[in-house]
Amino acid sequence: MVTPADTPPASPAIERLEKLLDSPRDGALLRFSLGMEYLKLEKTEQAIAFLRDAVARDAGYSAAWRALGKALETAGNSGAALDAYRMGIAAAQKKGDKQAEKEMAVFARRIEKRSAA
Repeated sequence: MVTPADTPPASPAIERLEKLLDSPRDGALLRFSLGMEYLKLEKTEQAIAFLRDAVARDAGYSAAWRALGKALETAGNSGAALDAYRMGIAAAQKKGDKQAEKEMAVFARRIEKRSAA
């Protein structure tokens, strides 16, 4: 689990969101939001940690799986990104989220093609 001490505030948005950690409002959405904010700042390690927390709290959160896959790809970890996309595809299929399923399938195929080359 990521704590504010692990990740110094990098923006006013992150600072506001981190104040909500370990409060009654803490949950998958908050962790996803923090991950996305860190991803915008290209702080992939922090983004990955928060996004992993988000999917640990809600394994059916397809948007968090998609973002985690992108963050892992950005960090150069294609294998873990492919795993995240596959988990996200399964989550999207369970929810009937066809758009997320299609997007992650495209991202996964791109990784698979690069790996095969």
